[in-house]
Amino acid sequence: MSSAAITIDMPQHPRAKLEQLDTTSDVMRRNRGIVALTVETPTSSRPPRQPVPTPSPPRWKTPEFLLYGIVFLVVVPLLVKIPVDLSSPTHPNFGMYQHRLSPGWIPGRQVDNSDRQYRSFRSNIPALALLACGHLLFSKAYFLFAPQLLPQRSSNAPSRIPFSLSFSILMLFALHGFSILKILCILSFNYLIGKSLRNTPVAPFATWAFNIAVLFMNEIYDGYRFGDIHGGLEFLDNVKGLHPRWNIGFNITVLRLISFNMDSYWACKNSPNDQGNPEDEKRRASTSHPLSQYTFVNYLAYAIYPPLYIAGPIMTFNNFMWQVRQPLTIPTRSVISYLVRFLGCLLTMELVLHYMYVVAMKDTSAWKGGSPAEISMIGFWNLIIVWLKLLIPWRFFRLWALADGIDAPENMVRCMANNYSANGFWRSWHRSYNLWVVRYIYIPVGGASRAVVSIFLVFTFVALWHDLSFRLLAWGWLVSLFIAPELLARRIFTEKMYGDKAWYRHLCAAGGVFNILLMMIANLIGFVIGTDGMKYLIAELFGTWKGLQFILLVCSCLFVAVHVMFEYREEERRKGIYRRY
Repeated sequence: MSSAAITIDMPQHPRAKLEQLDTTSDVMRRNRGIVALTVETPTSSRPPRQPVPTPSPPRWKTPEFLLYGIVFLVVVPLLVKIPVDLSSPTHPNFGMYQHRLSPGWIPGRQVDNSDRQYRSFRSNIPALALLACGHLLFSKAYFLFAPQLLPQRSSNAPSRIPFSLSFSILMLFALHGFSILKILCILSFNYLIGKSLRNTPVAPFATWAFNIAVLFMNEIYDGYRFGDIHGGLEFLDNVKGLHPRWNIGFNITVLRLISFNMDSYWACKNSPNDQGNPEDEKRRASTSHPLSQYTFVNYLAYAIYPPLYIAGPIMTFNNFMWQVRQPLTIPTRSVISYLVRFLGCLLTMELVLHYMYVVAMKDTSAWKGGSPAEISMIGFWNLIIVWLKLLIPWRFFRLWALADGIDAPENMVRCMANNYSANGFWRSWHRSYNLWVVRYIYIPVGGASRAVVSIFLVFTFVALWHDLSFRLLAWGWLVSLFIAPELLARRIFTEKMYGDKAWYRHLCAAGGVFNILLMMIANLIGFVIGTDGMKYLIAELFGTWKGLQFILLVCSCLFVAVHVMFEYREEERRKGIYRRY
């Protein structure tokens, strides 16, 4: 279908087959072997615009990689054995954290359900599943009966906007009670800023200032109280809903508010024409709509869209509206495949929590007195749990959106342990947030031409957005600092200049080891043991001969792991999968 053939008066039915989600390509049908583990993204099977070197011949069966295989067979079981042994009831430190464990569903095992954030999601999985099924059921019924009940302005079936907005209002009232009025008030003020200032130079600054102020005010006043505004309104505080603390997750919504105002601002500046449907996720995010689409109703439907409201993934307004106006066709088998992947991740998390009580150890400082290997494994598996506890809710809500006909960006496209590049790590960790940050912060403040300043501003915002605390701010600044050596090394030791040298691959692997150590330090400080715990760990690792021996052993194992990561990415390219990280 040519782009000129598409004429839109109003949003269309989600079943309209205007664009087929590319899930049945030759790449997916091909037997991909080990790289079948790679998570698909809309651009992963498309060759990059820049020419890439021809993949090297496979090294899997060379003597070098057979040696690496032996290392894996020895080391990987140890990575599991150490935390499992530490979690044994017979371990001397078991009594320090036993009170934080709960009865498990695996016979003879307790479960470490002590992480408050994941416990909240885990305990509410049945309720969330019921909510998702109810939403999808009513959504299908709406599109089935609406054509007979509602007048249509075009020959297409009705827009999802009226139903989605109605369901969203009911859901928010059930979740937050009369605090929905506070949410709608904030959304309305943001809309007024964007619409009144339009494409004036002050519009972006006003949008950012307002939304950053909202983040701080929500934290300071803990969601506000009607009674503090006026005594006569105090009765509204008594209707709290199922999740009274609406402000805790509102940071996600703030990103949507900024997205709408900035997309509207750029649309006003660029005077877009309705020239058809952008081809992929990246173009949908960056291609503006006619100004008539930037309405309050569309804005509300986007900001509080049920599947993505609670935790994301994050979509830009442009991307969301393109999928509303010109829907994707998402094959049922793709949704089922994604459901199976989600259930596999959920089961993996359950096994980890039942056999490794590392979160409880971390929170009770039960790691003190352990060997360098034991302390390191407690830290490592805490990072794995952080990755899983974020991945699982994000995949649940993305699965819900996919079943509803909306293809939100995939957040986690690499396992945490399959990263050797700090830059690539942040591209694949919370990918939808990374795409948002690049579009609304990194590029506007200078991008690659002012890389150091841009990265510093990005991670300062990222840290404050996550939590208004010094620990997260220290994490953000450390990440900014730790990315610099990689950027410098990439400029000096380019593949174009040295790629044909025998030593180049090993030098890159050594750099990857250095990157991994820096990333682990930053994330342990930010999300696991904090600055005090890191001081203790560094003292144990570098202050004793035994610790130094362990560091040497770790670096050797990481060197092997990075080489395997390199070869895995080469295998992806051999199978037609292209990633920059």
